[in-house]
Amino acid sequence: MRNLVAGTAGHIDHGKTSLVRALTGIETDRLAEEKRRGITIDIGFAHLQVTPDLRVGFVDVPGHERFIKNMLAGVGGIDLVLFVVAADESIKPQTREHFEICRLLGIRHGIVAITKADLVDPEILELVKLELEEFTANSFLAGARTVCVSSRTGAGIAELKNAILSVSQEIQPRPNDGVPRLPIDRAFSAKGFGTVVTGTLISGSLQPEAEVQLYPTGRVLRVRGLQVFGKMASIATAGQRTAVNLSGIEPAEIHRGMVLSSAARFTPVTIVDCSLELLASATPLKHRAPVHFHTGTAEIEAEVRLFNRQASVRPGSRSWARFVLREPTLLLPGDRFIIRMFSPVTTIGGGHVVDTGAGSYKKAGSAEERLHVLDSGSIAERVALLAGDAQAGVPVKSIADRLAVSEDAVRAPVPGIQLLRAEDWLIARSHLAEHRSLLIEQVRQFHQSQPLLPGIPKASLLSPQAVVPELLRSTAELVSEQDTVRLRTHKLVLKEDETAARSVIENAFASAGLSVPPLADVLSQSGIEDKRAKSILQLLLREQRLVKVSNELVFHAEALEGLHLALAARKGTRISVGEFKDLTGISRKYAIPLLEYADREKWTRRDGDSRIVN
Repeated sequence: MRNLVAGTAGHIDHGKTSLVRALTGIETDRLAEEKRRGITIDIGFAHLQVTPDLRVGFVDVPGHERFIKNMLAGVGGIDLVLFVVAADESIKPQTREHFEICRLLGIRHGIVAITKADLVDPEILELVKLELEEFTANSFLAGARTVCVSSRTGAGIAELKNAILSVSQEIQPRPNDGVPRLPIDRAFSAKGFGTVVTGTLISGSLQPEAEVQLYPTGRVLRVRGLQVFGKMASIATAGQRTAVNLSGIEPAEIHRGMVLSSAARFTPVTIVDCSLELLASATPLKHRAPVHFHTGTAEIEAEVRLFNRQASVRPGSRSWARFVLREPTLLLPGDRFIIRMFSPVTTIGGGHVVDTGAGSYKKAGSAEERLHVLDSGSIAERVALLAGDAQAGVPVKSIADRLAVSEDAVRAPVPGIQLLRAEDWLIARSHLAEHRSLLIEQVRQFHQSQPLLPGIPKASLLSPQAVVPELLRSTAELVSEQDTVRLRTHKLVLKEDETAARSVIENAFASAGLSVPPLADVLSQSGIEDKRAKSILQLLLREQRLVKVSNELVFHAEALEGLHLALAARKGTRISVGEFKDLTGISRKYAIPLLEYADREKWTRRDGDSRIVN
């Protein structure tokens, strides 16, 4: 079944609510004040089964200028607009403002409904039609179906339903395979259910038991159940009016403007770079001017930042602009917005989000060049730009989230960009080449400063950790050995005094058996300075000529092998510390560390105060 969302737009008291009621039989004015005053204050909802295969949800919005912010909260997720104009009043101030809002929000489909047609003569009706034809020329409503109706008598309602059916065939269904996003317009408690939020699902799908995140708070919640157009549903898909029953949160913790989406997927932002259109009816928009920023169902105070020291944006022109939001919100590239002045509170412009990365633009013209690519470039061009920005590269997921595209689209081959598949990481090949040169130089300098060590520890490498595996795989000049990296040409060559010191150190431990001398004494008697003596010691340890049993005790490998043979001869027997001392002829100072070493090597296993020989 096709599901579409239609929204009303038009001046106050032009019959929007009556028209929805005549179409659907549903009263959308739910507030007591709305019924008392006879005007729509907040957004209302209804639905109509046009055909067995088409269901249309209606978002009825207020027309009064004081409630435009509520109108904006309802009109953002619609597929088509019912543009309502009363025959007895024709085009009025909010007619114009609602029209500009719909145009700026990128709504592409609509029907013009001339209401209260029973109150005027046919000549007046024709005049209103001509005025509307001129008013909508060269806009998304140019050539739109125009239907004259009377909600009181029912005249034209059937024709309007047919027009909705006809226009619906021109509207492309929203994709259901994207990330679910539900801008929240209401939150309340329903008896027997608990917390419920409603909104129009603008992308993706939701199912019961799904884990979702409430943006911008970060709360992770569970979907207990779903309703679509007032009926229980096993799935909600993009384009449907949806009610979501949430567990683990109270209605008071949720407010209009928040968004439900996938958990741990996005980061709320306070800085967005946008394509901005300023209405011809507005005054020049100055750098750092305060505005009301409306997006989805949210209204946020913001400050305009213009690039390249631009003083203002001229009325009727387009410009790149940055908005610094007072509160974080979930925004993705392509999201539409409207801006309104603080005083007087009127709509002055709108546009769409281009980037949420809060980049720094120091060179003249760099912002324009960059935003042009991010706005109209191919996915490959945008990926190349963002990956090229990051000297260390960037995760595939980060770029996919920032561009609001799939990760597979980001992994597609891009000229000049290398995908490190094991790390799921993108990096410009030019940056990778720079890291390779720097890594080779770092290893070379390490060999110069530490000639007796086999290589630099991997933990000391200055290259970004995500690209180190690729550098080690693809750099022929380097050899990776366990925890170290060395130049392939590096060979350990001892000087004459170092060769002599090596013999002194090894012989000191070899001749001592299991009663070894203090390590510091051996190094001090090696005949070379302490730093080089320690390097010789490390060399002997790496070659396994010597074995470090504890921080203070080093033994010759042959002495330990002799101990292993002596213990093996007593396999299966129990040996105490005293018996071990008698067997080896050593003091407790050596016996305890050696027994602990034997336990680690699985020569023995501890059992109380004694050991059993394995």
